[in-house]
Amino acid sequence: MPSMGSVGDCFDNSMIEAFWSRMQIELLDRQRWRTRIEMANAIFEYLEIWHNRRRRHSALGWLSPIEFESNSKIVVA
Repeated sequence: MPSMGSVGDCFDNSMIEAFWSRMQIELLDRQRWRTRIEMANAIFEYLEIWHNRRRRHSALGWLSPIEFESNSKIVVA
């Protein structure tokens, strides 16, 4: 059973395909890796440091998550 849509639906994996493409362009295609451990560490750093914290997101008004959180005002009811 597909996770989204039906068989052959072009939107089924579009989000992860777009992410994988960006990671290949920004990280994996830029150098040769000597060991799998070295590559795994680079992927971890890319995900945890660059992509999740510093990369600008359209949903956040083209701010990074850190910039968005520092600009957000907390309203207590």
